[in-house]
Amino acid sequence: MVNELIYLDNAATSWRKPETVYHAVDKALREQCGNPGRAGHRFAVSAGRVLDDARLFCTRLFNAEKPEQIVFTANATIAVNLVLKGILNSGDHVITSSLEHNAVVRPLHRLEQRIISVSKIPADIDYGIRTDLLEQTVTAKTKLIICNHISNVFGTVNDINRIGQFCRERGILFAVDAAQSAGCRNIDVQAMGIDFLIFSGHKSLFGPQGTGGLYLRPGLQLETIIEGGTGSRSELLEQPESLPDHLESGTPNTPGLAGLTAGIRFILETGIDVIAAKETQLVNRLLTGLAEIPGIRIIAPKPKFERGCIVSVQLKKFSPEQAASILDSSFGIAVRSGFHCAADAHRSMNTLENGGTLRISPNYFNENQHIDACLDALQKLS
Repeated sequence: MVNELIYLDNAATSWRKPETVYHAVDKALREQCGNPGRAGHRFAVSAGRVLDDARLFCTRLFNAEKPEQIVFTANATIAVNLVLKGILNSGDHVITSSLEHNAVVRPLHRLEQRIISVSKIPADIDYGIRTDLLEQTVTAKTKLIICNHISNVFGTVNDINRIGQFCRERGILFAVDAAQSAGCRNIDVQAMGIDFLIFSGHKSLFGPQGTGGLYLRPGLQLETIIEGGTGSRSELLEQPESLPDHLESGTPNTPGLAGLTAGIRFILETGIDVIAAKETQLVNRLLTGLAEIPGIRIIAPKPKFERGCIVSVQLKKFSPEQAASILDSSFGIAVRSGFHCAADAHRSMNTLENGGTLRISPNYFNENQHIDACLDALQKLS
């Protein structure tokens, strides 16, 4: 039964969601199912309000300057592609790290084959990206630094405040992949000097799958990689220049964005610090228990360092795939095995040839008994 499942794969997609998220999606499908901006009838107008609310809540959560700077996409991957392919030109130089998700690595690789140069800084599992290495890597052609806030494999936390300041001082654009941090870490795009913030809706923001987006600092504009219907300036052959329509073509995911708004409302009402404190307590409990189990290699920042709610391990007796399968079938515990769409990260920690890692990622809706059950199961497998 699904209610008996112990779900510890929240770094992929969060479950459970706040009850208000489920209600919001249901209401949108039943009562707000028009196309926003495409008609004047009550369903279309109501759907437009859903998008307006979603933008307002994202603006509040990230301290964006104005709602128009929030662009919605189907996921964080599309948002990354919008940034990279919309801002980079021939001859530009980009700096990234060895701990990035394929959503960043693959489009950069594609662009590197054609028009740009890329430098990958070896990130430390404890500290993340070091600014002394950034200093050594910057060139006169460096246009953009892009990195994650929290590694989706090891939970390493980058000091984006420090990196943002580094970029501001040198006139370099700064893009942050906040897929693992939006909703469980405080993010202030203005104070942190973030030019582009990429976020996923279905992880710590508690929204449905098929939601995500992008914040752009005012004054920045991206070339489009998709054009089409926007519901505005439909008489023109050209794509509208004003945001968010410039980057939002086609019918939006109104039910998904209604759910995303409900998720963000829950976060703001609960408090990010409260959410982060509970997740930190859970991951510390997990790490303490794992350290007492023989035959398990923990691949995570050391205890004194900040970390996300993600822990990767390897078992001596079982491959990550075998261990995940046994945990699911025999113990009713859902975790993830493999490379987690981040081969570079595994190369950096020498886990690529061993089938990757077993990734355990609790969240705010988990309890101590879930962690204890996972530890008990891993003890039996060791």
